[in-house]
Amino acid sequence: MNKLTAALAASAITLCSISAIAAGTLTGAGGTAIYPLLSKWAETYQKSTGVAVNYQAIGSGGGIKQIEAKTVQFANSDMPLTPDDLGKNNLIQFPQVVISIVPVVNIQGVKAGSLTLDGKTLADIYAGKITSWDDAAIKALNPKAHLPSQAIAVVHRSDASGTSFNFTNYLSKASADWKASVGEGTSVSWPVGVGGKGNAGVASYVQQTQGSIGYVEYAYAVQNHLVYTDMVNAEGKKVAPTMAAFQAAAANADFSKTQNFYLILTDQPGAKSWPITAATYMLLRKDNPADQNHLALAFLDWALKNGQAQAKALDYVPLPADVIKQVEAHWTQELPGAWKTAGN
Repeated sequence: MNKLTAALAASAITLCSISAIAAGTLTGAGGTAIYPLLSKWAETYQKSTGVAVNYQAIGSGGGIKQIEAKTVQFANSDMPLTPDDLGKNNLIQFPQVVISIVPVVNIQGVKAGSLTLDGKTLADIYAGKITSWDDAAIKALNPKAHLPSQAIAVVHRSDASGTSFNFTNYLSKASADWKASVGEGTSVSWPVGVGGKGNAGVASYVQQTQGSIGYVEYAYAVQNHLVYTDMVNAEGKKVAPTMAAFQAAAANADFSKTQNFYLILTDQPGAKSWPITAATYMLLRKDNPADQNHLALAFLDWALKNGQAQAKALDYVPLPADVIKQVEAHWTQELPGAWKTAGN
């Protein structure tokens, strides 16, 4: 377990030094997928402004509950809330960056990118229909691979997770049987497997378990030196998890035609598109005091405009300039007092 995994396992993460509290503190909670990037943003932002960002990496479901309970100033979720849910809870949401989810495995002799899966096969593994790595369906996708006659140890999230929402949403699109029997959600009744808390928990289980498979945000695969698989996308093309593939999928994101930025990006068209991508969202309360929303908007706006190099370095896809303008226009409409106090 590396330092990132150990830190996340503690759930409550302090991203900036306590000495910055005198200059202002911003509290947040939610998804673990954005943590590797959010921590970089927060560290740089603290050095620039003196404002500390304290973030609990507890999963999207936990973040949603905390913002609804008014215990944090912002929340993060990889699952967008519907306009009805936003209205019921007096919330505003907007995208912050695009994340990508990858299957990861621990199979002796298998290296990163040397194994290919498609959506139906992945769904059948998670449904418990495919139980061995030398199954005919996996062999058909990997005719040259030397796959062991070894039981597949399935690992999934144990907490309410936006990463799980997007993963199960993709499986539901790829497999009618999965959609009918399990479906999609931040929490589902997993047919088989063991659960790990957060992206870090899944990464840790896969690292420690021979024959295992899990799913994590790509930055966790890289930072934990996990073996990721390639995928067959919606166009039937084999694609590797690369920035070019993530950008190809993200290019289909047209937030201008959505209400409250509600958009799901799994299984996007395009020969180069990675099939399991998602926008990750920030949530704020409309009824929070303007000075609290000001702190949140100042940080998140800074990240949108100044954090793109850090995002790309960790293989997250930054939002394009036109989407940032849409987000800021939404702030002006929904949080006029707070956005005005931010100097705009």
